[in-house]
Amino acid sequence: MGKNKEDLLRNKIGQHTFYLLPNFITTAALFSGFYSIVQAMNGNYELSAIAIFIAIILDGLDGRIARLTHTESAFGAEYDSLSDMVSFGVAPALILYVWTLKPLGKLGWIAAFIYCCCAAFRLARFNVKLDRDEKKYFFGLPSPAAAALLVSFVWVSNENGFSGNEIFFNMIKMKWVSWSLTIVIALSMVSEIRFYSGKDINLRNSVPSVAILLVILAFVLVSYSPPEAIFIVVGCYFLSGYFNFIRNFTFKNKAVANATRNKK
Repeated sequence: MGKNKEDLLRNKIGQHTFYLLPNFITTAALFSGFYSIVQAMNGNYELSAIAIFIAIILDGLDGRIARLTHTESAFGAEYDSLSDMVSFGVAPALILYVWTLKPLGKLGWIAAFIYCCCAAFRLARFNVKLDRDEKKYFFGLPSPAAAALLVSFVWVSNENGFSGNEIFFNMIKMKWVSWSLTIVIALSMVSEIRFYSGKDINLRNSVPSVAILLVILAFVLVSYSPPEAIFIVVGCYFLSGYFNFIRNFTFKNKAVANATRNKK
């Protein structure tokens, strides 16, 4: 009974406690998101994309450091969620809008708003634990991955001299490609499609020697052309969710068909 009272007291105190270290990292992530917006408004899309990736790294650190140092709190969780909304919701939407969606008028800012709204919904769903309790997968594209895919697309396009008025493969204007990608990514965040979480990875376990070669190859690709390498990696992660969805749907239909055939 005494232990339960002690746990309740610790949880109650934690709800009203401000810890410097994890919240400092969260503030740095929030600054990176805000900085990316400022740089996009100034036309510096490379710096804007880099700032988002820094925010992603910092977002992964603050929670882990809080758990390692036993400095978790309700305030820190809420602050982190608000920071994520700026860095992975508002910032990518505004970057796409400034870069290529603005000439589309109402359609442009509506697409940016849909992305922003879906990011807010995704974060809220995660916060209240509406996702199914499955450690291996996220249900819906995580907002950091969505932001990484959008801004890496902008970074790659900008590096190769594409703007919103360019013709993509002589078929369609880049602004329509951006509009379609924004909507698809936004809807993917609020979908029930499963995306691998990586939470079951244990870095302390032994791995095959080929894993070292893959790590070296990844460093070479990133150092050779960071925007293309990041875009390919995040794009493959995005497509993996839909690949698994189609595969599971096909297997399920086959199983139902076989069961029906056996009954006959």
